Amino acid sequence: MEVQAVAKYIKVQPRKVRIVADLVRGKSASQTVDHLRFHPSKGAFVLRKVIMSAIANAQENHGANPDTLRIAVIKVDEGPIAKRIQARAMGRANRILKKTSHITVVVDDSAATAKQKPTGTQAKPRPKFQSPKPKKAVKAKSEAVEETVAEEGVVEDAVTKEAVEAAPAEPEVEAGSMAETEATEEPIAEAAEPEREAPAGDEPKEGE
Repeated sequence: MEVQAVAKYIKVQPRKVRIVADLVRGKSASQTVDHLRFHPSKGAFVLRKVIMSAIANAQENHGANPDTLRIAVIKVDEGPIAKRIQARAMGRANRILKKTSHITVVVDDSAATAKQKPTGTQAKPRPKFQSPKPKKAVKAKSEAVEETVAEEGVVEDAVTKEAVEAAPAEPEVEAGSMAETEATEEPIAEAAEPEREAPAGDEPKEGE
């Protein structure tokens, strides 16, 4: 349930009323009336009277409890401007603008009120510190290193095997050929060293 009160042609600048309206929008109506009672601004004095009128309308016309009412909407529009002049030197005149305001206040007795948008700059989020890495990640990293080392060993073995296979093979010597070689070498050695014969003059004489 929403109940409103409107005050028109109030002789106060809209800017002065909007400054106070931004402070009390969305708050409890009864508490706002008590706070604005001691506010020194002229806009607060006028706005307090409009809020009190809205509370009275809700209480008399709809039987609402004043303690449950909250200020849902405060709208301050600019009314007609009265133009005056101020006499200056040499017959000149300065323009004076007397502004007026139209103030509209809506109170609501529902428990859930619309959230007001925050004004001004927003606070920056606090930095988050990095948490230590879990042991599982370290274990997985060590396993990956072991797998890499094993793969490198397999590659080296394969390269070594290929090098051995590509090397030229030594010719095989048969056992029979080795025996024939030894047999041919022995007579040659005997022929190289013939037996020495005794000289003819050294023969022993008979009777000696």
